[in-house]
Amino acid sequence: MKAIQEQRLANSLDVSVVVCTKNEESRIEDCLKSIVNNNPAEIIVVDGESTDATIEIAKKYTNKVIQSSNSNLTRDRQIGIDAAKNEYVAMIDSDHRLLKGDIRSLLDDLRRYDFDIVQSQLISFANHNFWNKAEEQSWQLTHNFPGPKSMIGVAPAIFKKKIFEKIQFDDNITSTIDDTDFMYRLSKIPGMKYGIGQTRIRQLHFGSFRTYFKKFKWYGMGDGEFCVKHPNRAGSMIFHLLIRYPIIYTLRAIKRGKFKAIPFFILQGYVRFYGMICGVMRLSLSKKFIVE
Repeated sequence: MKAIQEQRLANSLDVSVVVCTKNEESRIEDCLKSIVNNNPAEIIVVDGESTDATIEIAKKYTNKVIQSSNSNLTRDRQIGIDAAKNEYVAMIDSDHRLLKGDIRSLLDDLRRYDFDIVQSQLISFANHNFWNKAEEQSWQLTHNFPGPKSMIGVAPAIFKKKIFEKIQFDDNITSTIDDTDFMYRLSKIPGMKYGIGQTRIRQLHFGSFRTYFKKFKWYGMGDGEFCVKHPNRAGSMIFHLLIRYPIIYTLRAIKRGKFKAIPFFILQGYVRFYGMICGVMRLSLSKKFIVE
């Protein structure tokens, strides 16, 4: 057994995979199995005070399980990065299901495009209902185009660890949604390059209209945090939610025959706007963030 482990380590990729969790017992095992199948040098699970069996499941797949206190997603991402020992850091979430070779493919994308960060394209792990098919069509219309981008998500993605000498996932970033604030701050650092690669990683869909509604409201709360912190970007965010999603993207869906995406875009735009208003009101009253 020891010889097998040593051989596996010798053949592993120079990548640390960070997975942030909180009460993910129903999804984390399949995620970690798929990561192990990609043979990274290390897997780091940062758990944000789960009350279910998430930690016990994670310990079956890695001995690097960190329990975070006073947790939020952005803080936990940085805890994982700080613990990483390798040149490259992959951010994978519990709803991602990797095929063998996906991490190597992402690493190849990073080098091919000479990016500092590369995010994968997205495909669905399974289409169970109308809303799942609608989400996949939305990816085909807005996300799955390789090359440089002005905005990407932070997972599933690979980062050059050295960029974190200049920017971090910390309390200066909004606590609910990490990608918008992080990428906005990153865009202000000269020479940073990032975008979408050719790798396509499977993502487990949410199950119903109700869960999509909750997801979009949660995104909207993060949009509100971003607008409180960066009021100069509020107009752009409002345009994004009230014009780009329900109108521009809807017209694009009609033109390309992706009709299931239409209600998805409309729902996302308006529910996120509602969530944004809630987030702005909550944070303005609490004065949690310093306005720049």
